[in-house]
This record gives sequence, C-alpha cells and structure tokens, in this order.
Amino acid sequence: MKRRIVHQTRGTRHGPITRLVSPSDLGQLLKPFIFLDLFDAPADAFKGFGLHPHSGIATLTWLIEGATTYDDTTGQSGVLVEGGLEWMQAGSGVWHTGSPLPGQHTRGFQLWVALPAHLESTAPLSQYIAPGQITRAGAARVLLGVLGDARSVIAPPSSMNYLAVTLAPGGSWRYEPPAGHAVAWMAVSSGSVDTSAHLGVGDLAVFEESEDAVDFHTEDGAEFVLGSAAKHPHDLAMGSYSVHTSQEALRAGEAGIRRIGEQLRAQGRLR
Repeated sequence: MKRRIVHQTRGTRHGPITRLVSPSDLGQLLKPFIFLDLFDAPADAFKGFGLHPHSGIATLTWLIEGATTYDDTTGQSGVLVEGGLEWMQAGSGVWHTGSPLPGQHTRGFQLWVALPAHLESTAPLSQYIAPGQITRAGAARVLLGVLGDARSVIAPPSSMNYLAVTLAPGGSWRYEPPAGHAVAWMAVSSGSVDTSAHLGVGDLAVFEESEDAVDFHTEDGAEFVLGSAAKHPHDLAMGSYSVHTSQEALRAGEAGIRRIGEQLRAQGRLR
C-alpha cells in the first residue's frame, strides 16, 4: 500500500524564493523540520541577505547550482561552491550573511531544523561541507543522518534524515525510514516524480505519519529532497529570527543575538 500524501503545496513565491514551509504553518506538522525555502535566482537577480541573526535552530543550505559567499560570527568566511552544504547550528545565537557570486545562477534549498532543548542554548557551530565530503547511498546524497552504510558529515541534532535524491529517466527508488521516523515529506527541484500523487517542480508533499516505506518513480528524471524524523516533542516558541522549546529559552536566545548585534555595531559591521 502506498504511503498517502496528506498535504500538498506550492508555497508562496517572493521573487526568486518560494517559501514552502514556515514555523507558523506546515512547520507545526513537520517539526523538527520547521522552515523550507526553494530558491532559484538568475545571475545577478538576487543580491543575497545582509547580516541577520538566529537562535534555537539550525539552518542547512543545499546549493544545487551556483556559488555563494558566506560570513558568520563564529569567525568563518569563504565561498560555498555548487553541490556544497552550509550548516549553521545557531544555538544561543549567531549572525550570518551570504550572497551569490556575480554572474552565478543559484538554485537550492534552505531548511531550518528545531533544536532539542539540550542544544538550543549551546555555543553556535558552523560547518561548510565541500561536495566531495557528502556521502551517497545509491540515488541519494545523505545531507543529514544515515542511509544504509552512508552517514552524513554533519551530526544531526536529533533522529532525522535529509536526503537529496536524483533519479534518471525511467528510474524508481524506495525509501525505508528508520524506526521512529513518523514525520516525512519531500519537495521537487527539477523534473517530476510519481508517488501517491504526481509532483512537479516546486511541489512539496507531506506524507501521513507512519513508519511505512515510500516509493517513487519518474518517467522524465527528477531531483528532490526528502526529510524524515522522529517528531519534535515541544511546542514552538517563535520570535522574529528564533525558534525555541519554551518562552524562557526564547527570551534568552533573543537576548544573546541582541548582544552580538551590539558588538557588530561597535565594529562597524552593522548599522
């Protein structure tokens, strides 16, 4: 029996960015996956994001195409190349920025993950992963978690998988989620794929909560991301840039990012 899709969306588009999941809507169903943007920006059409803060979450940017700069308050800066990953575990508070390189068409996904209580107030951690460091299991790149013998370079903050799947024309693939992974969803970035519905570019599908396998088939080829996880057990305490497990933790996180902001202003890096 096919695992049913219980919700499908094409999100809300703002220029080159399509918001598919937010903490205040589908993030409530999919937590710990609480935010997902699909971005597809022609060369020089998007100038990037200025310095901005986060706390209580981790962000993962999967750059399918293009190259972007990065700079963060853990002290790291450089260029994220095509096929690379940016992992920013904000914890108690971090600021970061990034912009496409001139002349680069950029395409990919940015995901936010709600951190468990024991990590939401720890020191921030950033990792920038080169394409060759990303492990594979058949059709899937393992961005977070474990699939077969392949394990992600990034240690996931809780029990979750986040996979980037590429299927050739006429290809099929079955995903067997680990025990406890009742949350599952997928979003298409190119081509089209059939599961319990036909999905095309920009479609996000939420699967019913169970631990059943999911089957995929494509006639014309497809690229998509898929997430599965054990359900995040906490309500989401939400601020402008932060998501925590309680209002107390949210207040502490927002105070932390304000302190960093004051330091950045004193250094002339923030107005």
